[in-house]
Amino acid sequence: MDPSEVEFLAEKEIVKIIPNFSLDKIYLIGGDLGPFNPGLPVQVPVWLALSLKQRQKCRILPPGWMDVDRLEDVREMERKDDASDNIPKADEIRTLVKDIWDTRIAKLRLSADSFISQQEAHAKLDNLTLMEINTTRRFLLDSLNCMYKLRSNMQPGSGTRKALDH
Repeated sequence: MDPSEVEFLAEKEIVKIIPNFSLDKIYLIGGDLGPFNPGLPVQVPVWLALSLKQRQKCRILPPGWMDVDRLEDVREMERKDDASDNIPKADEIRTLVKDIWDTRIAKLRLSADSFISQQEAHAKLDNLTLMEINTTRRFLLDSLNCMYKLRSNMQPGSGTRKALDH
């Protein structure tokens, strides 16, 4: 996912705020929010918390995991415990998984190259993981947009078609 997509998903996360205003419950498509009473914590999506904070209408409470001591503990645990001692032949498995990944990405690139060189308009991609889709999404979208622009700039001719300069 690109950063804007991650931001979009993150804006739906629920956080606690302490409002400094009064408002009855509000009814939105995504669910009901409130009531809002000064000094009493209420849970809202991040997008609303940020909007209220910009208007100086609330204070955002940090989530429980956002504590320096707790994060340092997690960092230490991550550095110490990679669990490779629990998996027999972890290095070989890691290498094989990377080889499989490289092979699949190479096949995907070849398929994309073939698709683009044949100037196809539609493609069917089966059995791709989300990671593989996100890895090639930008390339495929940019390529398809370029192909669309080139095709839309083609002039019908008697026997040949030439691209116009733009």
